[in-house]
Order: sequence, then C-alpha cells, then structure tokens
Amino acid sequence: MTSRKPATIAVRTGIESDTQYHAVVPPIYLSTNYGFPAFGEVPEYDYTRSGNPNRGLLEKALYELEGGQAAVITNCGTAALNLWVSAFLNPGELLLAPNDCYGGTYRLFHNRALKGDFKVKFVDFCDDAAVREAMALKPKLILLETPSNPLVRVVDIEKICQQAHATGAKVAVDNTFLSPVYQQPISLGADFVIHSTTKYINGHSDVLGGVIISKTAEDGETLGWWANCIGASGTPFDSYMTLRGIRTLGARMRSHEENSQKILDYLLSHKLAGTVYHPGLPTHPGHEIAKKQQKGFGSMLSFEFAGSYDQLKKFVSQLQLFSLAESLGGVESLICHPASMTHRAMDDEALKNAGISQQLLRLSVGLEDAGDLIADLDQAFTYAQEEN
Repeated sequence: MTSRKPATIAVRTGIESDTQYHAVVPPIYLSTNYGFPAFGEVPEYDYTRSGNPNRGLLEKALYELEGGQAAVITNCGTAALNLWVSAFLNPGELLLAPNDCYGGTYRLFHNRALKGDFKVKFVDFCDDAAVREAMALKPKLILLETPSNPLVRVVDIEKICQQAHATGAKVAVDNTFLSPVYQQPISLGADFVIHSTTKYINGHSDVLGGVIISKTAEDGETLGWWANCIGASGTPFDSYMTLRGIRTLGARMRSHEENSQKILDYLLSHKLAGTVYHPGLPTHPGHEIAKKQQKGFGSMLSFEFAGSYDQLKKFVSQLQLFSLAESLGGVESLICHPASMTHRAMDDEALKNAGISQQLLRLSVGLEDAGDLIADLDQAFTYAQEEN
C-alpha cells in the first residue's frame, strides 16, 4: 500500500487489530503483567511499565503522523521533557531552551540545572546574534518551542537545526500548539518532537499524557529504556482515550482554526485589545517563517489588555464561555492569565525576559459557535468599561 495520509493514519491505526474477537476498535488491555510463553522466552509484553498494546498503538500513530521512527508515551508532557534530558544529558553538558517557553518547562530545566544535573541557558531564538553566541558554547541538546507559549512566537526550525547539527547538537521541537496536522518538525531537520498529548492530540481535557518522538529507531530505543527505568510511561486507559481523540484530530484542528480566525478579526477591531499575537497576522514577526514551515496557523492567540489591571480582572470574571483555566487544546474555550497561572513559576526577571506582562491574556479557542464566543467577549469588554 502507498504511504497513507495523516487523516487515514489518525483514523485507522489499531482498527481491526483484535485477533481474538475481531472487534473493530481495539480493546483496553488493563493487565499490569503478561504471561511468559515458556521458561526463558521473553514475550513482546511482560510488564505494563515497559510495554502495553494500547500504548504501542498510540506510539505507532504518533510517530507515523510526525514522520519519525519511534515514540514513547509518557504520563504527561513534562514527563516527556524530563525523559528527554534524563536520557541524553550528563552533568556539565549544556541544554539550550527558549527564554519564552512554557512556565513548567522553565521550572523543570531551571531547577534540575540548580541541582547540577546539567547546564541550561535560556535563549531568545528570534535573535540571530543570541543564537550564534549560544551555539558557540557547544550545547548537547536544544529545545525549540514554536509557536511559543504564550506569545506564539515562531522560529525557523530548519535554520536552527542546521546550525545545531553543525555543532553536534540534537534538536527537539515542542509541537504542542500545532500538532502534526499543521507542522512536522522532523521533516524540517529536528531529531525529536515533543507533545503534551493532554492538549490537541487528545482534545477533550480529560487525559494527561505526553510523547517524545524520535527521528531514528536508535534514539527511540534509548528513550524507551530510560522510560522503563525511571517509570515515565503512560497508562493503558489513558493511551486508549488519547488514541480515540486522535481519530478526530484533523477535523478538530480545522474547526479550531476557523473559530480562532473569526475571534482574531474581532479582537483587532476592539479598543481594549491592545497588541494581538497570532502567527497568521502579517504584522507578526514570525509570519513569513510560519507560512514556510506550517500548514496552518493554529488556534492559540494572546493579546495585551489595553485597559487597567482592575478592568482586566472585571473582563475575565464576566466571561461565560471562556473558562478561566490552565491547559489548552480542548473542545472548550479557555482564557488564561499567564503571569499568574501557567508561568507563575518564573520570577519577575524571567517573565520580563520572556516578554510576558501582567496585561497579557491567552486564549485557547474551542469548538463552540464562533458567534456565541464573540458575543461573550463583547459583553465582557462592555462590562469591564462600565463604572462601578
């Protein structure tokens, strides 16, 4: 059979794989252990921490969608990042990470570096001079987050991978915001792709999970060994639920993006929405790069609230169809204040370096009716402007 398109991979992985009862949808294998066929014979699955049929199907779907050779499902996105550095970094070796990365990523790398597990340097990957200076330090690993969380900054994956490989470094790209539907970093030169599968991959805000996909089978084996060693692997039920979510990934991503475009147009016309951040805007610094390396612009956007901080709080409190919550990528719309929520682990200096202000709000646009979402934003803006 010729190579399958992403939508087919997403829908068909695992379908009719049950050889016992011929169920169309694969069953859930909740057993923690598996019998050995005979003394001295090691089966494909022996203990669920090291391998499970449901997790195996999910891994296959994701590495095929991303164009990799192997994948390891972890119990959350942060666990995938932790697995990556545990497997490939030694004390004294340098990791480069974005200065505007997700707050949990910053917390993990910053605190492990403080313990002496490795060295870390947070870099503005949009600054060519800063990148050249950082590359001269001969890093072992480089993490890119593009689009970034929460300012949706875009960096040139292909260019940075070429620079990294010239110094002997390997690159991982956090692809959570776009999913393989809109971006495939391995095709652009990345060695690894990381997702919080909690987000768009699952898409229903009811399962925690992560994945690290490797370009080579060899690196995949190393990651698999370490995942088993440190106990980072995901559970069978969560893997089953996530694979179910993947089956609608393409359709959901298109609807997310359609809704976000309508909300983007509305925000650009409102006086209380200051600077709006979205890669689809021609004024966005990474717009041309995004057009080159992405198949879509995604549905995450942020904006600076142009009123007072008290008005910002009134605006958020009045919203009815945007839940004030962390995370993103579910069918429901969310609003987040990064400085006090997702990025509160960063100190004031780190927030300043990342460009995250107290006026910044981040939207994860869901699948509700776009007209209803815009009406909700409009009434909340109106309420914020009213006198007490």
